[in-house]
Amino acid sequence: MRGLPKELAEIVAGHLLLAGELIDEDPERAYAHAEAARRRAARLPIVREGAAETAYAAGRYDVALSEYRALRRMTGSADYLPVMADCERALGRPQQALRLVREAAGQPMEPASAVELRIIEAGARHDLGQTAEAARLLRVAITDVGHRATSVALRLPAARLHYALGDVLLDLGDTVGGYRELVAAADLDTGQETDAQERVDAMNGLDIDFDDSEPEPEPGFESEDDSGADTEGGSGRAD
Repeated sequence: MRGLPKELAEIVAGHLLLAGELIDEDPERAYAHAEAARRRAARLPIVREGAAETAYAAGRYDVALSEYRALRRMTGSADYLPVMADCERALGRPQQALRLVREAAGQPMEPASAVELRIIEAGARHDLGQTAEAARLLRVAITDVGHRATSVALRLPAARLHYALGDVLLDLGDTVGGYRELVAAADLDTGQETDAQERVDAMNGLDIDFDDSEPEPEPGFESEDDSGADTEGGSGRAD
């Protein structure tokens, strides 16, 4: 918040803090706080990033795309290209998503962002009906990640690769292949960020809806407490 007057910096920081706390449970309120911060300090990348992330979480993909574009201009980072491409997909523009994928080719990017870009590229191909090509892209990406899939930085991205391939294979009618990829995703996704394990359980016939509420007593059943109360009451009346 350097460069802002102290009082303004505190207000902006407060809005960003609330946005971060609310983004999972109430993304619309989170976006409202991030937007309040953006109105006061639009020149700060951290503020624009907060606005972009909360807009994305709230499903405001047009707003998120605009904010990520601004961030890319401000920082020069190619790491925003995957989420920008994903916004284009969400807006029903897979060709525009692929244009951003091509723009990212050869640019320096964090490994996790590069994996995400491959997932989005495959998704755009899938959107265009090029399902076999989507599967090929995901298989190549999984091979490229290789043994690095168990590293902390790539464990979840690798899980998402397997998850995406599982979806594509299921769409192609390859139930066995889809199941195997979802199992691989569940094994890597130890934090259960995806629903891979739930889907594996469902495919195994283990999708059980556990009811934690206490069962109703059977007709004619009398609990020990009730029985004891009657006994004590009877003794009192006898006295």
